[in-house]
Amino acid sequence: MKQQYSISSISVFFLFLHYTNTFAQSPAAAPAQAPAVVVAQPPAATPTQTAAPHGITNVTKILEKAGHFTIFIRLLRSTQEENHLFSALNDSSSGVTIFAPTDSAFSELKSGTLNTLSDGDKSELVKFHVVPTFLSTSQFQTVSNPLGTWAGTGSRLPLNVTSYPNSVNITTGLTNTSLSGTVYTDNQLAIYKIEKVLLPKDIFASKAPAPAPVMFTRNNVVGLVGIVAVAIFAL
Repeated sequence: MKQQYSISSISVFFLFLHYTNTFAQSPAAAPAQAPAVVVAQPPAATPTQTAAPHGITNVTKILEKAGHFTIFIRLLRSTQEENHLFSALNDSSSGVTIFAPTDSAFSELKSGTLNTLSDGDKSELVKFHVVPTFLSTSQFQTVSNPLGTWAGTGSRLPLNVTSYPNSVNITTGLTNTSLSGTVYTDNQLAIYKIEKVLLPKDIFASKAPAPAPVMFTRNNVVGLVGIVAVAIFAL
């Protein structure tokens, strides 16, 4: 009986060792991993397409680049018509046409002419060179005369154009000239070079002197009475 008990005890002991070794050799179970959290990415920002501001054409810059318009540029600035042009090109849909006299054109004026003009006359002179609509060279064939300018219209401000196959003639009643070239043109602004300053009658037309008043003196009266007396006796 004791022998059976010993055998049984030994068997239990070996089984214990077997299971102990088995568990020791088994790899440890990996800890459970938490499910991956997927973070939603915000949609890529779409860049806002801002319309580029409308580029306003700078008339004086164009004339400066072209050269030979120093005096006209000075008049545009001193009369503030440069700002007027900027506003017109920004706000108007009809455009602007400018007849730009060269420095040589101003040199043909009588010496000191511009210095004798008032600020108002200088402004009117500049405005007389600006037509408040865009005119291409081909459109001069169909325009109605007289052309209206920023200076106004009427018999004191006539500006007439005549288109020929190879030229465009401009007359004011005091000035007769032709377009000598295109300085700049797009669909809103046209600048044409001219070799004479357009002189408006309103400023430069010579006014007829008023008749001198009749001065009656004693001798004049006596002489007049004598003439009348002779005429009566002759009858």
